[in-house]
Amino acid sequence: MKIPKIKGIIDRRILINYQVDKEVLQDYLPEPFTPKLVNGKGIAGVCLIRLKEIRPVGFPRQIGISSENGAHRIAVEWTEGEELREGVFIPRRDTSSKLNSLAGGSIFPGVHHLAEFTVKESQGNYEVSFISEDNTTLSISAKETSEWNNESVFDNLECLSDFFKNGAVGYSPDQNDFDGLELRTKNWEVSLLEVQSVQSSFFDDKSIFPEGSVKFDNALLMKGIEHEWIGLKKIKKSTKQ
Repeated sequence: MKIPKIKGIIDRRILINYQVDKEVLQDYLPEPFTPKLVNGKGIAGVCLIRLKEIRPVGFPRQIGISSENGAHRIAVEWTEGEELREGVFIPRRDTSSKLNSLAGGSIFPGVHHLAEFTVKESQGNYEVSFISEDNTTLSISAKETSEWNNESVFDNLECLSDFFKNGAVGYSPDQNDFDGLELRTKNWEVSLLEVQSVQSSFFDDKSIFPEGSVKFDNALLMKGIEHEWIGLKKIKKSTKQ
């Protein structure tokens, strides 16, 4: 079943980004995906996104649903035919919505883990956290800023913005396939966040990311983005052992 075209508003989107040793990501990623590199480093992170008025295209916004969501993401490349593609591999999705959780893999791509989200926002300050049914956790405390992190692998904010704008295609694992989804935005603008604290049980897992292989790079903020999600052709999982 192809995922239907849906639309709505990205009310708030926080992108937490890490630089990761390419060998670690290569070992973790399933075929056909390989890490997309920036100055020799792989890029991975978590998208914390509040969606509003989400409904199938052609339906009135009054029936749309709202939810808080988290998506663990790894920037990747892969080949389709002879064409090199880029986007993100999404090994895990978490949501506050029971509907999203139940509809994962049909209306929405991939498995969605039901999670409890806590959100506090005021005067450019953001505190967002969640804990899922299987005790996966994430939390961030950050504030809006114009200061650039000189330790980033990206050269500047424009390069960073273009990197994520170009990586608008995401694939999530399902039982036998990878579900594909493309984000199409009506407007695109990102700003910087200064992070006071960040914790991720996924990126703190030393069995996946050995000591010293992952380092926080930057965090971005987006607000009030009109968008559509377009379902894509599935990618079959490799049968190689």
